[in-house]
Amino acid sequence: MKKLNLLFIGIFSMSFMYGQDISDALRYSQDEIQGTARFRALSGAFGALGGDLSAVSLNPAGSAVFTRSYASFSVSNLDTKNDSKYFNGLASSSDTKFDVNQGGGVFVFANNDTNSPWKKFSLGIEYDKTRNFDDNWAAKGTNTNNNSIDLYFLNYADGLRLDEISTLSGESISNAYSEIGDLYGFAHQQAFLGYESYILEPDSNDDANTTYFSNLANGTFNQNYTYASTGYNGKITFNAAVQYEDNLYLGINLNSHLINYERTTLLYETNSNNGSLINEIEFDNTLSTTGTGFSFQLGGILKLSNEFRVGLTYDSPTWLTIEEETSQYIATVYSTDSPVIINPQIVNVYPSYKLQTPGKLTGSIAYIFGEQGLFSFDYSRKDYGSTKFKPTSDSFFASQNNIMSNELTDASTYRFGAEYRVKQFSFRGGYRFEESPYKDGVTVGDLNGYSLGVGFNFGNTKLDITYDQAKRSYQNQLYNIGLIDAAMVDNKNSNITLSLGFNI
Repeated sequence: MKKLNLLFIGIFSMSFMYGQDISDALRYSQDEIQGTARFRALSGAFGALGGDLSAVSLNPAGSAVFTRSYASFSVSNLDTKNDSKYFNGLASSSDTKFDVNQGGGVFVFANNDTNSPWKKFSLGIEYDKTRNFDDNWAAKGTNTNNNSIDLYFLNYADGLRLDEISTLSGESISNAYSEIGDLYGFAHQQAFLGYESYILEPDSNDDANTTYFSNLANGTFNQNYTYASTGYNGKITFNAAVQYEDNLYLGINLNSHLINYERTTLLYETNSNNGSLINEIEFDNTLSTTGTGFSFQLGGILKLSNEFRVGLTYDSPTWLTIEEETSQYIATVYSTDSPVIINPQIVNVYPSYKLQTPGKLTGSIAYIFGEQGLFSFDYSRKDYGSTKFKPTSDSFFASQNNIMSNELTDASTYRFGAEYRVKQFSFRGGYRFEESPYKDGVTVGDLNGYSLGVGFNFGNTKLDITYDQAKRSYQNQLYNIGLIDAAMVDNKNSNITLSLGFNI
């Protein structure tokens, strides 16, 4: 392999080292209902209410609604269940996790000048987990489309020189895999794995060869694919708000975003097709992602009367810087020989890239009937088609941005909440509906969720507990190239959240 002669070319192919795609962008663009138990009990319909720590992270004007300084902390138990269908196969999986998902406080400062229209101002800091990535599902079935994982490697190998995807004489698998990644990038590494595991054969055995065929014969393929992920999106909010006269609240949030995501996928494929020299393939991929980002929010709440309130919030785009690492492993059974194992034991560290997720506008209305309770409604809209990888001058990122613009769309979210008080008890419920971010409405389906909760007011201390559930269906492609058959996954997330709040 003529690595040194092609070093200059390798430097210019760095942006192609790992192929970010629409699923990566969407993963960090969507939020979930997280936060305090009271916030979740009303399905997040808090934009015109305020007076709750998680409501502050939704509408920054909400901290000025507090009459006293206040703090709260929340823990939750998440139960995730996935039912999947892949060709003739059905599978189910579930997982449970206990987590701390909210904490923060707000400090309220009253203005002692009774002649001033500015009644009070508030400062707050809040942490909310905005999305939980803990998930696992399986796709098991017999692929009758004549699609094998060999198509993944063939697609990557097509047009690449043989001497760029193979080892030198006496060179180790690890060294070759590492140097190919450094010089040529991710696509060459995939072709290398396919060639060295005997899935691929060159049409001619010379360095300049650029065409390949598979050692797997046409037919059906038994495929068992597992997906497991962990991690979270988190948001640390620094808040400031003011109350003007008796009916107007204004606020601003400066948000620091955190990403921690890890994913492992494993495909085990077998076949008994006549003429196949490869009868078993095991392909393992691990991705580790970290990121940081910034956004801001501007919000207001207006009391139209003692009963009616309206709210308006603008969420800026979130500007993220993301770093990724991968590792891979493949094993095959070639003819009747012993297994061929290609385990480079190399962690690929890729250059960081930037992602701009879409902004959002939220309008809210609430009706409060005295001390007895309230009704609230929030409507928000987000244009997922405006999501962008950066720099946009990069040709690969430009093509992905064009795909997102064509496939993603504006999506509306509707949230309803209600609360009824009986002495120290509060009984709560909510419903939410989120439209699919995809134009086809199928790749990611609409979300439906509901919530029920109860709270007890001890005076200076409040204890709240909530149960909420949300359902959504997904079409998950196994890979973004070659083996692109999709598993249909029905996801159900159930949460029990407990919050403790107290006056400071």
